[in-house]
Amino acid sequence: MLVSTEDRNTAGATSSQALDGRAPHAPVAAASSKVSIRGVHRRFAGKRGADVHAFGPVDLEIGNGEFLCLIGPSGCGKSTLLRAIAGLVAPSEGSIEIAVDAARQPIAMVFQDYGIYPWKTVEANVRFGLQLAGVSRQEIGRRVHKWLELLRIEDFAKAYPHTLSGGMRQRVAIARALAVEPQILLMDEPFAALDAQLREILQDELLALWQADRRTVVFVTHSLEEAIILGDRVAVMSSRPGQIVEVVDVPFERPRTGALRNRPEFGQLRGQLWQLLQSEIEPTRTSGQGE
Repeated sequence: MLVSTEDRNTAGATSSQALDGRAPHAPVAAASSKVSIRGVHRRFAGKRGADVHAFGPVDLEIGNGEFLCLIGPSGCGKSTLLRAIAGLVAPSEGSIEIAVDAARQPIAMVFQDYGIYPWKTVEANVRFGLQLAGVSRQEIGRRVHKWLELLRIEDFAKAYPHTLSGGMRQRVAIARALAVEPQILLMDEPFAALDAQLREILQDELLALWQADRRTVVFVTHSLEEAIILGDRVAVMSSRPGQIVEVVDVPFERPRTGALRNRPEFGQLRGQLWQLLQSEIEPTRTSGQGE
């Protein structure tokens, strides 16, 4: 995972090195899975000296080309788990193994708060990860043009982020992540701050982009509808410390469109996920846990 010295909180570009310069994960020798998470815990030092157990143990296999959605109560460790997969935080226990082609960029991440540089234009933001990866100037130009066009932001190439709407800024963040052509795309509630209408539009656009290339995606969301629309499977986490309560297959055929929301089976699956999630939300309420 490449994290720029300009901003270690931005991970739209990628590399095989962690923050301390070590490879964040060992490669999987003969991978039936793209990501193997085995007995992973993460603990943080608390304010009063006691450790905070964010999540664990977590055991999860994520298939090559799978779109996995991750849901759970607030504060259960979903985002921390995603950062552990990215190599931004190290597991306190256990292992995360990733099967990647060493010749290609392994991971890119899209954050809820966009994570794009306000002093760079849209075009410069999308170029940034490619420049860090040492991609040729000609290839950078080709990829930047391609992703600006696919995300429908080519007319804003010379604009700065502060002149754009939230939805447009998130398109820039997604374009920057996809331009490096990562083998694994991690997305941490990328549409959470958007209004309902725009959220559905971007869900449908992301769905179309993913169905065109089928890269591995791990997508954190609080929206059950979003998880069903996008995911092949939905992993439900417990209250903190988060564990995988159940992994639910999404039975709807591919390719999908937003019309899926109108099917009665969609509502039935949402109800099933809500029952799983509700049983975890109640302990969180009574114990006072939160983000």
